[in-house]
Parts: sequence; structure tokens; C-alpha cells
Amino acid sequence: MAISPKIVITDLKTPVNGTLVVLTDEDLAIGAAAKAALKPSGDLFQRVAKIEHFKGKRNKVLDLAAPSGLKLEHLVVAGIGKAKEMKAEDWLKLGGSIMGKLPAGVRNATVLAEIAAGKLSAEDAAQIALGMKLRAYKFDRYKTKKKDDDDEPKPAAAEIRIAVADATAAKKAWAAADGVGDGIVLARELVNEPPNVLFPAEFARRASELKKLGVQIEVLDEPMMKKLGMNALLAVGQGSERDSRLVIMRWNGAKKKAETPIAIVGKGVCFDTGGISIKPAASMEDMKGDMAGAACVTGLMHALASRKARANVIGVIGIVENMPDGNSYRPGDILKSYSGQTIEVINTDAEGRLVLCDALAYTNQRFKPKLIIDLATLTGAILIALGQEYAGLFSNDDKLAERLTEAGKVTGELVWRMPLAPYYDKMIDSKFADMKNTGGRFGGSITAAQFLQRYIGKTPWAHLDIAGTGMAAHNTEIGDSWGPGWGVRLLNEFIAAYCEK
Repeated sequence: MAISPKIVITDLKTPVNGTLVVLTDEDLAIGAAAKAALKPSGDLFQRVAKIEHFKGKRNKVLDLAAPSGLKLEHLVVAGIGKAKEMKAEDWLKLGGSIMGKLPAGVRNATVLAEIAAGKLSAEDAAQIALGMKLRAYKFDRYKTKKKDDDDEPKPAAAEIRIAVADATAAKKAWAAADGVGDGIVLARELVNEPPNVLFPAEFARRASELKKLGVQIEVLDEPMMKKLGMNALLAVGQGSERDSRLVIMRWNGAKKKAETPIAIVGKGVCFDTGGISIKPAASMEDMKGDMAGAACVTGLMHALASRKARANVIGVIGIVENMPDGNSYRPGDILKSYSGQTIEVINTDAEGRLVLCDALAYTNQRFKPKLIIDLATLTGAILIALGQEYAGLFSNDDKLAERLTEAGKVTGELVWRMPLAPYYDKMIDSKFADMKNTGGRFGGSITAAQFLQRYIGKTPWAHLDIAGTGMAAHNTEIGDSWGPGWGVRLLNEFIAAYCEK
């Protein structure tokens, strides 16, 4: 991973050098501190903006090298469009856009986090900083050869100063946002790691490092899970030489320590060949990301502990590797799950729901949470339905679904509610067992959710199918990482908005 820049919160009176970043709106108006800093250059900024057809539109950036009259290496002007229309997600994206446009080799930069229309809030300034942190992330630790070409860009911005009107409030806001950023980076790291490095035991070890932040960790190995009757989860991993794990992470941050927790459960298939029902070879390497749900849960628990969230949260991840072998589970096998329900295996590539059904039932039975949310790269069908812009949301509780939808709108990690209905249950009924692990070609993401619902009972529950959003992400303002760390900001916002207040 490339070294992240050091981000420091200062006040607007701090002397600037190196690179200066100022914000402007569609009228090319700037704040008072920016006016004072740019005064020696006269109308240079406006003249260059006219020549370059720069109109201050949102996330558009103008770069002036060695601007005349200023003792600066670069002047960067970032557009915000109409200030009154900017929301938290927009400030985040603005920070990413600024980071992406900082000239190569910049060693320090100062962002004047002010606007002409008035003061920028501490929270908005923190979002700019978070966007810059996330955009700076690179996963390149396995590259051993570096070009000696003098034109090769050097790491940008060793130190970034975010200058704000109220530095005290901004420092507090940034401390919380920085913790969330670390959680997102952790989730990205886990998804990006190759499967020969990140296998179940190693994943469990990395999750266990959250002990340093005050998270209680419990790891169940295969003998423990076998004793508990988690035969569905264990079946998926029995063809692999890598033993499976179930990791329980507890953050007790509520004022009342005995308060009933909420639970977040993640699918963690470290590599998915499809098993005996083997996948086509094309793009199988992407299946290292089939643990993005578990990565999100781990990153979320890091974020909550870092910002000392005032909530009791249980994070549970089922971690396996699905491989073909003489000991692999087979189509036609009948498994008895932790809940006692039996499952006829139709396709060994419908493995994620087998991992989740035991993890969900165990979490529900042991912790009796207020609500359960699970995340899983579960079905290709959700990609066909929603592409990579929205995750599929399935829920047995309208209020929970509405709140997750609102959290998605705030963060930009969007969800779209999909149907659940008794009709779809018929598609997974089995002649030989209580249910089949797949309902066939049609409605694949829905029948997968119907399968999981059978392990929830009456507990308020939401299932997020993140096959389109959790891996192989397309470039955005806040990064081009293959593993985006999707879901950490969504669930952090949900918990902050609805579970802490």
C-alpha cells in the first residue's frame, strides 16, 4: 500500500507554502482567506480561468504551476458548483477530486476549506479530508520493480493541511472521519489481497487485530463449529486444505453495557472456484473478492471502535474456501444446518447462502439482536438487475429498509429494495429436504434471499447483495481500488443515525 499523506487540521490563518488549494463556486467567488492569499497575484486566477474555460463546476479542478506573484509551487482551484446544493457526499467527492488532481511530486499542500457564501462546517471539512485520504489509497505492495524514468510521478502530498475557520471542531470531526477512513482502507486491503495470502486462518488473524481497539474477538475453528452443528458452513470448506473459521467481533459502546446489540453478518469466501459445480475459467481470479461482505463487517467494526461509537454491535463473519477435491461436497448431498433445517445441494456454486445460513442462525440464537443486517457478494443475478450502482436490499422490515435506503442516500452507497414473497419460496422447496440451495435460473437473487430468510425467524433483518458493488469497482472520485470497501460508510451512517441517538 502506498504511504498515505499525513492530514493535519489547522486554522485559516496558518501560513501557506508549496501547493495551495482554494474552493470556488460557479461565480468564481472565493472566501476571504483565499482572497488575501491570492492578492499579490492580482486577477491571475480569473484570467487563467477564462482562458481555460474553467467555470467552477463541481469537482472540476484548475491547476496553475508557479503562479506569478505568489510564493507557491502550485495553485489549485477546485469547483464546488452551487454551494447551497453541496451535501456530505459531495464534499467527500470534492476531496477525492482535489487529491486526484494534485500535481505529481507535491510534498505538502494546504486546502483552504472555506467558501464565499459563508463558513464551511467542521463535518464538511472532515469529509474533504476523508475524500483525499481515500483517493490517495493504492494497493501496490506486490510490485517489486519501480521505473527509474525521471518522468515517473512521485507520491503526491506527504502532508496535507486542511485550514478551517473552527479548527477545534474540525479536529474532532476529523478524528471520527479518520477512523472511518481506516476502516474503509482495511476493507479494501482485505478484498484486494490475493487468495494465497488471505485464506480463512489469515483473515481471522487480521480480524483479531481489532483487539487493539477494544473489540472483543472470538474465533471458532472447525472442531468447535462441528460440535455446534454448523454443517452447512463446514460443507463449503471441506474440499479445501484451508480450514474454515467463524469470527465473532463485539463492540460494546452503548452507555448501558447490557443494551441489546445489533448484529452485522458477512459472507467470507476467500476464494470461490464453484466447487464441484466449477466456474468457467474466465475471470475466476475475481473470486478472491467473494469475501467482500466479511471485509465490510471487519472494516465497519474497526470504524466503530476507532470513533468510539455509542452502540453495542456484534460483527460475525463466516470464512471459508470453496475448492474442488475428493472430499468436496456434491450436488445431491443433503446437509443439516445449525438451525436443524435440511438443505438439498443442487449447485455447489450456490455456497454463500450455506455459509450465511449457519452464521445468521447462530448469531440470532446466541445474541438475540435487535436487528440483523447481512452483506454478501451472493448472486450474479443482482448484477444483471442493478449493475454496479446499487446493492440489492431485501428485508422483512419496512422501517429497517427505509433507514438503510436513507443512509445510502447520505453516503452515496446506494441500495435498491427488491421483493420478498411467499411465491418465491416454492422455487426452493425440495422433494427430499426442507429446501434446495438454489431455485433455478429465474429470480436468482430473490430466491437466495428467500433461502436466508428461513434462518431469521421474526427478527428484523436486511440482506444486502453486494455482488455488483463489493468488488471489481469502477473508478470514482474517491479511488480506483479494485476493492472499494463498499458498505463501511453506509452501515456506519446507519448506526450513527439510528442506533446511537
